[in-house]
Amino acid sequence: MAEKESTVGSIIGTIVLAAVCVAGGWIGKDMWPKGDGGAAAAQAAKLAAMAAMQQTVAVTNAELRVYNLPERFVAHAEAVQEVDLLPQIDGYVREIKFKEGDVVKEGQVLYVIDDERYQAVANQRKADLAAAEAEARRAERYFERMEKADERGITQLERDNAEAAAEKAKAAVLQAKANLVVAEYDLKKTTVFAPISGQIGKSSAHVGDYVAPSKGALAKIVQIDPIRVSFPLTDRAYIAWRQAQREGTDHAFRMRLILPDGSEYDQEGKWDFDDNQMSRETASIMMRLRFPNPERLLIPNSYVTLLTDYQEPPSYPSVPQQAIVDLPGGNQGVWILKDDMTVEQRPVETKEPFGGWTPLVKGVKEGERVVISGISKLGPGVKVALVQPTSNDDINAAHKSPIEE
Repeated sequence: MAEKESTVGSIIGTIVLAAVCVAGGWIGKDMWPKGDGGAAAAQAAKLAAMAAMQQTVAVTNAELRVYNLPERFVAHAEAVQEVDLLPQIDGYVREIKFKEGDVVKEGQVLYVIDDERYQAVANQRKADLAAAEAEARRAERYFERMEKADERGITQLERDNAEAAAEKAKAAVLQAKANLVVAEYDLKKTTVFAPISGQIGKSSAHVGDYVAPSKGALAKIVQIDPIRVSFPLTDRAYIAWRQAQREGTDHAFRMRLILPDGSEYDQEGKWDFDDNQMSRETASIMMRLRFPNPERLLIPNSYVTLLTDYQEPPSYPSVPQQAIVDLPGGNQGVWILKDDMTVEQRPVETKEPFGGWTPLVKGVKEGERVVISGISKLGPGVKVALVQPTSNDDINAAHKSPIEE
C-alpha cells in the first residue's frame, strides 16, 4: 500500500513541475525583448519615465571670464656679465679695498699691488726717452750743417753718414716712447679696478700674497641687476611664435617668475633675445629675458619657474568644471536649462580648466543656464526643479586663483 502511494505522489509531482515550466515559458516569452526593437523600446520607455518625473538640479549662468592660463617653463637664472679679475702684472698685494660679497661699482679700486719696481722702470724709461730726444736733436743739427756746407769741403760719404745718424736717432726716440708706454701701462696695472658693476665673490689673494697672471684670478664679479633668465622653447613653438610675429598676430606677453620657495617674484621681465641655433639633442632653442633684481632674490645658476601669459587676455563664456560631462567619442558637453524648465544636452568645445572654471569656445553663450549638480539623473526633455547650489569656491564669481589670475 505504501509503495502504491509513493508512485502516485511521484506522478503528481511531475505534472506540477511541467505546469510550472510551461507557465514560466509563457511569462518569459512576453517579458523578453525581441531583437533591437525591443531594446530601443525599453530605452524609450525609460526616458519617457524620467521625463515624466521631476528632478531637482542646481544651475548657474555661464559667465564671461578672462582666460589667461599661464604656460609654465623651467627656467635658469644667469648673469648678464661676469668677469674673472686676472692680474696683468706680477707683484705683492699691498691693499685690498673691498669686502668679499660686496656690490662694487664699475671703476672702483679693488686691489693695489706694490708699484715701486714698476715706478722705477717707468722713471728709467722717461730718462731713456729724454736721452734719445737729446741725441736726435744733436744728430739733426749736425745733418743740417752738413747740408749747408760747401760740397768741396765734405765728401758724399760724410753727408750720408750724418743723414743716417739723424734717422737712427729719430728711431731711437720712437723706441724710447714705446718702452715708456709699456712701463706706464705696467705701472697703471698695479691698481686693479672693477671693470663692471656687480657682486664680487671670494678673494683668492690676501695682503702680502704674491700674484701673477699665471696664478689665476684674484676674484670674480657677477652682474646681478639686471639678471637674465633663460628657458627652452620647442622648435614647433618657436616657429609658431615667429610666424605670429611675421603676421602681426602675436600678443604682448607678461613674464613672471615663481621663486624656489613657491612665492611669486614681484618684478616682471622683458624680452632680451633668442639664441642663434637649435639644440640637436632636445630640438629646442634658448630664449632669454631680463628681470630687475634690486633685492638680489634671483641668483645666477639657480632654477625658477617662468609663467608666461597675455598682457591683454581674451574672454570666453565659462562654467564651473563640474558642469562638464563626457560624451561618446571623447567629446564634452553640458546640460542647458531651457525656459520650459526642461533640459537639453549640448556639445561644447573647451579650453583647459582655469581657476576652477572651464572656458567654452563653442556651444554656450554668456548668460545661459547650465546644470552643475543632479546631472546623473538627467535625460533629454526631463522636467527639473531648481535648488540652491552647494557653497563652493569654484562657482563663486568672486573667486580668484592666487597665481593664474
